[in-house]
Amino acid sequence: MSFLLLIAPAALAAATLALGLKPPARAHWRLRLPEFAALGALAAGIVAAAGLALTGASTSPLLGAASIGFSARTDIVSVAMTLTVAFVGWIVLRFSRVALDGDARQPAFMGWMAATIACVLLLVSAGNAIQLAVGWAATGVTLHRLLVHYPDRPRARRAARKKAVSGIVATAALLIAGGILVAGFGTSDIATINAAARVGEGANWLWLAALFLGLAAVIKSALLPTHGWLTEVMEAPTPVSALLHAGVVNAGGFLLIRFADVLISVPGVLAVLALIGGFSALLGAAVSLTQPAVKTALAWSTCAQMGFMVLQCGLALFPLALLHIVAHSLYKAHAFLASGGAVKDVASIRRPGAVAVPNLAAVTRAFGLALALYVIVGLGFGITAKPPQTVALGAILIFGVVYLIAQGLADLAPRALTWRTITLSVGATVAYFAFQQSATWLSAGTLPPPPPPDGLIWATIVLALASFAVAAVAQTTFPLWAGHPAAAGLRVHLMNGLYLNAISDRLSGRWTPKQGATK
Repeated sequence: MSFLLLIAPAALAAATLALGLKPPARAHWRLRLPEFAALGALAAGIVAAAGLALTGASTSPLLGAASIGFSARTDIVSVAMTLTVAFVGWIVLRFSRVALDGDARQPAFMGWMAATIACVLLLVSAGNAIQLAVGWAATGVTLHRLLVHYPDRPRARRAARKKAVSGIVATAALLIAGGILVAGFGTSDIATINAAARVGEGANWLWLAALFLGLAAVIKSALLPTHGWLTEVMEAPTPVSALLHAGVVNAGGFLLIRFADVLISVPGVLAVLALIGGFSALLGAAVSLTQPAVKTALAWSTCAQMGFMVLQCGLALFPLALLHIVAHSLYKAHAFLASGGAVKDVASIRRPGAVAVPNLAAVTRAFGLALALYVIVGLGFGITAKPPQTVALGAILIFGVVYLIAQGLADLAPRALTWRTITLSVGATVAYFAFQQSATWLSAGTLPPPPPPDGLIWATIVLALASFAVAAVAQTTFPLWAGHPAAAGLRVHLMNGLYLNAISDRLSGRWTPKQGATK
């Protein structure tokens, strides 16, 4: 049973090998082999979940020697990630078989897609740091092959090169962190490393490992300002975007969650991660609203979501970060695979007439009502006994429904809209506390609870609350100042991502072949 999770990547690797040794003809049944392998991986994940419920978390024996080899960690983190990756991978592979029907290189594409999913599964099921690093690096290699599926497209090659450079830096940071941890604790077993960090061992050098773990996660998940490649990899087929945004880019967050005990022992690194994550979440969300292309808007949305996930990790809310990864993977995979139909649907929608614009009084009432609902619902869930980080994150999420409430409180809004917005807001608040408690309960014993905040964490919490509150005010009052000339200029700057990608664009010009080089 302890080796079950290693079956998942092995099945997909076998499918990759079968397609590579003898590429099938168009519409041949062997093109379904990756789908069957993904279903096998999903079944292995389900059985592992049942075993986890019955026997608890465990790590399989090491298939190797001297801390080098393969082992599977079976706990809520690995099982949740395996189920998510296997399910999304199966959907993406089914979509690819139909979407790329007739493509001359479809067998190769399906093989590299299966290989990428296998590498991600090897990463998330890793019981030791060396296997985790191997899966991390191998994912970048196989993903690169997917990004250059159309090698005659210069923009695809440029984005792939930028991703490769980013991946090399992230892998180097992970290898340094892993080397420090293995050398310091004398083992590569992840559970043992976390247990030692939990009791305070290695306090003199653990901060350096945590720093490099944070650096690797920030780069791998394309947080600003390392985001340039993520917003440009649109020349690859849509299934690649779905797999990338729903699975591969989550590796940074998974790394932080997997070494949660190491990071909690270094509050300074957590504070820096929270600041970087909050900045990426706010700016990425603002930029995504200005993008005219649906896939580019989704890419910027991923930057924002990854930022919010790292903010959760920075606040030591690791169970919520894990829940965020699962939810975002399912949502973003669907969003990319349905993007073509979404464009058609939007084009057919009849434009609405005049809408009710909330004034400042309505906005003020909306904030008051949202916070009141949060407190009332929170009291029912024991908010007074929850860590300050959990309360603060819930308040940030409630800021997101202020805009919804304000629409219902506008003077010209129909009464039905008012009650509907209030009902939805109550539902969102209840859902937050319910999911938070469920995730915390399921991960108890695996993921540590947030520690009592010190002065640095309190400052981070206050800054995050103030920043998201200002963003909520700006969003809610936008109709009141949208006509100002400065708003038009701001929109142009946001469409260009505040030019944070300009430096990497100039560097990427050196990687783009000269015109005619591909002829």
